[in-house]
Amino acid sequence: MSEEHYFAADPSVPFVREAFDCTVWGHDLRLVSGAGVFSRGHLDHATAVLFRETAPPAPGRVLDLGCGYGVIGLAVAAAVPGAVVTGVDVNERALLLAAENAAALGLADRFTAVTPDAVPADATYDEIWSNPPIRIGKAALHELLLTWLPRLAPGGRAVLVVGKNLGADSLQRWLGEQGWPTQRIASAKGFRVLETRSARP
Repeated sequence: MSEEHYFAADPSVPFVREAFDCTVWGHDLRLVSGAGVFSRGHLDHATAVLFRETAPPAPGRVLDLGCGYGVIGLAVAAAVPGAVVTGVDVNERALLLAAENAAALGLADRFTAVTPDAVPADATYDEIWSNPPIRIGKAALHELLLTWLPRLAPGGRAVLVVGKNLGADSLQRWLGEQGWPTQRIASAKGFRVLETRSARP
């Protein structure tokens, strides 16, 4: 799937939906993905590593950055009754699927999926979780992270999963250089799980 196809995925155009089941943090989830959306029909390897190598976040406000059809944010909402999750993505078809998945799982009261420009300017988050879109390119990825990391509340953190061969280690160094202390908290199957702490105490 080309990047152009991904970003042009129009929710008003008929498309094929594809359901699959996964178990995350002890919770069974049935999710629907679809054509024109990342990782159609299965849980991608990076996100699977993220779930396997971490525990759910504490209750609070959570941002699922680049949410796709909602798998990370919905897993958080399912596992943490005290979490209120916002998913953001530029792909409107993905947002449609995320909203449908939230409704089907009974989580629509604590999970919303919106475009970035629909997020209130003053919204902050206790945690940001993401399998970030590395393939948009280094400059665009850096801009994305520097846009959203400042939304962390004091003492907050971001948890990212990045492929080693896609520059996880250099990204970790770069984040530290930008004033966002970052450590590797897990490494498995060619992926790094990184934890970035708020620059504010």
